[in-house]
Amino acid sequence: MIGQAYKVGESLGLSVWTQDEAGPFQTVPYEGYAWQPEGEPKRQPHEYVRNGTAKLLTLFHPSDGQVRVKGVTSCPNVVLHPWLQQELSAILADLPPPPEDLDPETNRAVWECWCAGLDNPPSLPDDLPPLRMLLIWDNLKGHKTPIFVDWLIQHGIMPLYTPLGGSWLNMAESVQRILKRRALAGQHPTKPDQIITWLEAVARAWNRNPTPFQWGGKRAARRARSRRRHHALAGSGACTRRPIRRPRRTKIEEWRSTCQMTH
Repeated sequence: MIGQAYKVGESLGLSVWTQDEAGPFQTVPYEGYAWQPEGEPKRQPHEYVRNGTAKLLTLFHPSDGQVRVKGVTSCPNVVLHPWLQQELSAILADLPPPPEDLDPETNRAVWECWCAGLDNPPSLPDDLPPLRMLLIWDNLKGHKTPIFVDWLIQHGIMPLYTPLGGSWLNMAESVQRILKRRALAGQHPTKPDQIITWLEAVARAWNRNPTPFQWGGKRAARRARSRRRHHALAGSGACTRRPIRRPRRTKIEEWRSTCQMTH
């Protein structure tokens, strides 16, 4: 379902966003590369003080690469939900208006097609607004708060949860790694506020020239074609590029395989 959202969601007129919380990032030296004179590498202190942590709330739009972030020292529901409501409301305000001639039966069918195959689909109210956005995020308890899920649905947002152990389905994980590496590699922050400032500055720089993300892409297509050209073997994960020729059975072997035990 999430793969389908990445592949066809935007073509169906739905804005596909992903959400995640990165961190916690500690006030410790971070490994990384730096431009230094030859023979004079940058040195990090071997003693440091753990002076708190920082986290990064992230909303990512894969089709154009835009990212919305906010640095915090902790992200309970009282912090995460108001920020999401503010950012999602701003995103919806910039989207094209929904179609006005959509009958209720068709509108419900559109919602229910994104609920197909889910173990615990959200309960849809009788009066449904037009579906405008798909929100992909992790399968956390705080993401399933009934009040917040109802708010999402009332605003035309369908939440899609990654399965347990399936965080690799969330593209926000990828952009967070890029931001974290660019902000903290080779640095030694001493306060959480420094980490927050650096991460938010890198996100602003990223948005000046964002890179769109694509699910699968050409590499995945090449792997699929390669798998179709291979022939799996029994007993292990081995395969061959051409089928193994099997010798023809003799008449005796055919007779033995067709005989039936009678006693």
